[in-house]
Amino acid sequence: MYLPDITEFPEFSLQRLLETCFGPSPDRPLRICILIDLPDPSLMTDHRFLKEDGFAVQKCAHDVFLKLLREGVSERLGYFGNDFLAFRSTGGSNLDPDDELTDCTGASLTFTEDVCPKYDLVLAITDYSLTAPLTAMAKKHGFRGATLHGVNDVILGSGLSVDYRKVSRQAELFRSFLDQADAFELDFEALGETSTLKIQCGGQNAQKSHGLCPPGKPDVANLPAGEVYFVPEGAEGTFPFRFPDGTLAGMKVSEGAITEAVLMRGDSEQVALRNSKLVEDPATGIIGELGFGTQLLPFSGRDIQDEKILGTCHVATGRSDHLGGSLTPDLFGSRQNASHDDILYAPPKTPEITVTQVRMLKSGQVIPILENFEPTTRLLDAIKQEYPVEKFSVPVS
Repeated sequence: MYLPDITEFPEFSLQRLLETCFGPSPDRPLRICILIDLPDPSLMTDHRFLKEDGFAVQKCAHDVFLKLLREGVSERLGYFGNDFLAFRSTGGSNLDPDDELTDCTGASLTFTEDVCPKYDLVLAITDYSLTAPLTAMAKKHGFRGATLHGVNDVILGSGLSVDYRKVSRQAELFRSFLDQADAFELDFEALGETSTLKIQCGGQNAQKSHGLCPPGKPDVANLPAGEVYFVPEGAEGTFPFRFPDGTLAGMKVSEGAITEAVLMRGDSEQVALRNSKLVEDPATGIIGELGFGTQLLPFSGRDIQDEKILGTCHVATGRSDHLGGSLTPDLFGSRQNASHDDILYAPPKTPEITVTQVRMLKSGQVIPILENFEPTTRLLDAIKQEYPVEKFSVPVS
């Protein structure tokens, strides 16, 4: 796996990032705001959260993004407003937030009346991903935005410092190669046990997250970007899952959804709780995404960047409406369960689990695309126009 050093990237420039992602300065001024999440929105009053321990992401939103906007970036790009608002933390990935927000004076506002219809650009810099709900809001109300959850210094200095025009070209080469795949087979090895998960894609068009959100197309970019993904039409088999404390379980999949978790190592209570949730709310086990990273980046310790690294792959459970799928929050037994949760496979994140091979089934062919977190010769041949393939240990024709 080729991982560039952070010193190989240009210095972070908010102006370059926004201009690249959202396009050149517009004919009319665009109103922009930054959203953060806080466990207690009253901490937004007089920016009291800045004096509290923790809140690294929210402090970055204030000290880097808001500061740079107000110190000239906004004016140079033809933006105005530069407002800074907080909502109550959802506590889960891609859960719908409460409607209420708070500004620095302590005044109450709402997404419905004060954000969605009034802003042209919305940046969500949060602990928990807001991509799914913000995308739904953007398409309904016509604004554009970006979600940058979990941002840290490594992400600022690498994944947010790249040229997203190049990232888009790279993702398109990758997307074209995988486009209209019938299925993918993922082979795993964990604790000496092997398993395979087969994901049906039905010849659908592959989609790309590439970071560009041009004028005239209401949408939300997930930054850092750089992946190709599918919304599965079915899935069968077994795959290993690592809980945050290191507990490992084998997830049995049938008819597109996880049906049972089987303990492999660790805390049996966690596995029992997962099985109880699957029984109480089966939608939480539906396989909602298969994704492949397309960028050359260092690991950051945050899934938002690490799932975009070439050689990694991820499976996700839960809602898929923001990806073009049909699983919406109303189909879950509880609003608090209606999340979209990525299951990332990458050496630092899942050291006990190796994805030994990923195969694409397409037009009667079986094509290996990844082996032990490395792109195969077939994949590198397909994308070599935009990648420094000489940096990989895999031979290229």
